[in-house]
Amino acid sequence: MYMLVNCSNCHTLLQHPPGANSICCAICHAITYIADPRLAPPPPARSYSSSSHYQHYPPPPHPFQEIPSPFSHAPPGPPPAVHGTKRAVICAVSYKNTKNELKGCINDAMCMKYLLVNRFNFPQSSIIMLTEEETDPYRRPTKSNMRLALSWLVQGCQPGDSLVFHFSGHGSQQKDYNGDELDGYDETLCPTDFETQGMIVDDEINAVIVKPISHGVKLHAIIDACHSGTVLDLPFLCRMDSGKYVWEDHRPRSGVWKGTSGGEVISFSGCDDDQTSADTSALSKITSTGVMTYSFIQAIERGHRTTYGSMLNAMRATIRKRTNEHGGGVHGGGVVPTLISMLLAGRNYRGGNTQEPQLTASEPFDVYSKPFSL
Repeated sequence: MYMLVNCSNCHTLLQHPPGANSICCAICHAITYIADPRLAPPPPARSYSSSSHYQHYPPPPHPFQEIPSPFSHAPPGPPPAVHGTKRAVICAVSYKNTKNELKGCINDAMCMKYLLVNRFNFPQSSIIMLTEEETDPYRRPTKSNMRLALSWLVQGCQPGDSLVFHFSGHGSQQKDYNGDELDGYDETLCPTDFETQGMIVDDEINAVIVKPISHGVKLHAIIDACHSGTVLDLPFLCRMDSGKYVWEDHRPRSGVWKGTSGGEVISFSGCDDDQTSADTSALSKITSTGVMTYSFIQAIERGHRTTYGSMLNAMRATIRKRTNEHGGGVHGGGVVPTLISMLLAGRNYRGGNTQEPQLTASEPFDVYSKPFSL
């Protein structure tokens, strides 16, 4: 049994092992000391005044919560700035030495970090990398570590902050049980331990990194995974055909709010909810990459980052061009993500579904006039 406590410096949730009298925060390295509740003085008796008002005392501590494993270890290296104007979480899951293994995810992560640092001036110290190449077990893309990293990303966000979440790995679907999905399925991301710990569902992703975004804060998500069209559960999806677009309303019929707290969230995803996303060497011709990540970076490097519409069109054009060059597909290994996604979701494998990057947002906007920026 572990208790959740806030870091005394950056207020990140930490997991307190029984008997420990201090915890070192994995994010800012601050030491939080835990007082022994048995040594605390008893609370004073309530005293009533003539107006029948009485003194208010803080509520009792939250009951203990059972947590799989404590996150009380400080990772090596400089801690990311908690209130940096730009910060990012980059997560690459390769599922090494399993039947689900992907080849290009670590390349995606390294390319995305280079792009953020060298093209958009993100400080290296404000980027958290979760990959299976990391020797520190708390920087590996497990479900617990991904949850903590996403919480850190939006922690204390302020007007002017620019946040980025990039994920490269398997995505899937599972049946929706709360009625907030138009197609009856929740979209999910698969951490490295998804077979034992479960997947991360879009409802949780929305609650953790979308709803807290306040006025003046911008979050971009770049999701290179199968079935990722609405994996942030954002209210609006941009349907584009031959350059013309319309915003589809994906707000749940139940009335549940899936937007922000006044800020802006925009997501580029690898494909529609019913499509699969490929991992291939056919695009770079040098090494394996995710198709979506490659097309996203290519659009920026080739000067298409003027507007969101030009970005989306350029990404789709890159994939269509390579698809035609390779006789109808760039899925040089894409069968594995396709099959695993269908298996996890309990749906039929249909095959032959062309991958098209998608754009979703917390609010609709003119994609051809709004400048793209990270």
